[in-house]
Amino acid sequence: MNNKSTHAGPAPRVLISGGGTGGHIFPAISIADAVKRRYPDAEILFVGAENRMEMERVPAAGYNIEGLPVAGFDRKRLWRNFGVLWRLWKSMRKARTIVREFKPDIAVGVGGYASGPTLKAAQRAGVPTVLQEQNSYAGVTNKLLAPHADYVCVAYAGMERFFPADKIVYTGNPVRYTLTGCNLTQDEAKKQLGFPADKRLVLIVGGSLGARTLNNVMIAALKDGRAGCAPFHIMWQTGKNDAERCLEEAAVAKVPNVVASAFISDMALAYRAADLVVARAGAGTISELELLGKASILVPSPNVAEDHQRHNAQALAEQGAAGLVLDADAEKLLWNEICNVVENTDTLQLLSDNIKKMAMDNSDEKIVDVMETAMKRP
Repeated sequence: MNNKSTHAGPAPRVLISGGGTGGHIFPAISIADAVKRRYPDAEILFVGAENRMEMERVPAAGYNIEGLPVAGFDRKRLWRNFGVLWRLWKSMRKARTIVREFKPDIAVGVGGYASGPTLKAAQRAGVPTVLQEQNSYAGVTNKLLAPHADYVCVAYAGMERFFPADKIVYTGNPVRYTLTGCNLTQDEAKKQLGFPADKRLVLIVGGSLGARTLNNVMIAALKDGRAGCAPFHIMWQTGKNDAERCLEEAAVAKVPNVVASAFISDMALAYRAADLVVARAGAGTISELELLGKASILVPSPNVAEDHQRHNAQALAEQGAAGLVLDADAEKLLWNEICNVVENTDTLQLLSDNIKKMAMDNSDEKIVDVMETAMKRP
């Protein structure tokens, strides 16, 4: 990781907005951390959506946050959107007050409900704005904000179909700094986690909340004996939402080569130990896999806006950088795909080599460079 030296210029006042999911929050915190490394005296304020996970995660990272009552539009039950419009109007008012009182030198939007009112208020106040789009298929909020933004930081090629070409800067997606800090060998990491070094290890992870489809695949493999007969080991994060069901099934099966837990506290160690990662296709996860050069099979979630996880996964699969199994096909195809890939040394190496080529290092520092350029524009 490239840690630039402390900047000699005046410390900026930085407004960062967005959230709703870890895929938005982790990049936002990474950007804030990079600002602080360069400008230790910088004033940073986050703006998030009330009752969303950023209201806990951001303070835990050491930053102040204001919440807006904003909510997303209900595309299936349109009558519910009267309340959504009222909350949007209230959020616009509060965002204008925040901008007026905080007086930011720069505003950064990372996507999510709150970034719309916040960045719009900043733009109307003449504050330079930078957007960070994590996905290969741009979100609605960033598409609406882009015409009046100074720059849009992206991680994928071809984003000119969503944003003005002269505003696009290729920076990649920031990842959690701790993930790159594991210095153990793969064998050492396996042993530390309690797995044999001479067996392949598959890491199955659906995010902190879990992925029901991935869990269903594992439960089926436990019940019919396929997991117990596998010549590899499995580290399975069930996620907290589905933990009770999954852990009960794992306890009943008593398969020694499968270790299930609701949450993995040290993801850097888990990634280091894994020969193959099976995961959803959120932008943050993909950026982590790229930076760490991990062979993976991606199962995009169908329950996300604009189906962006499928677009993310296809962008890698087309480059031979990841396996792809659609959610609808997973319960029929995923287990066989795992078996075919994890025991094939050449396939593992090819996937690892190709995904590593797509990595962009020091993305957080590059985004701060873009922010500095935006602040210097007349």
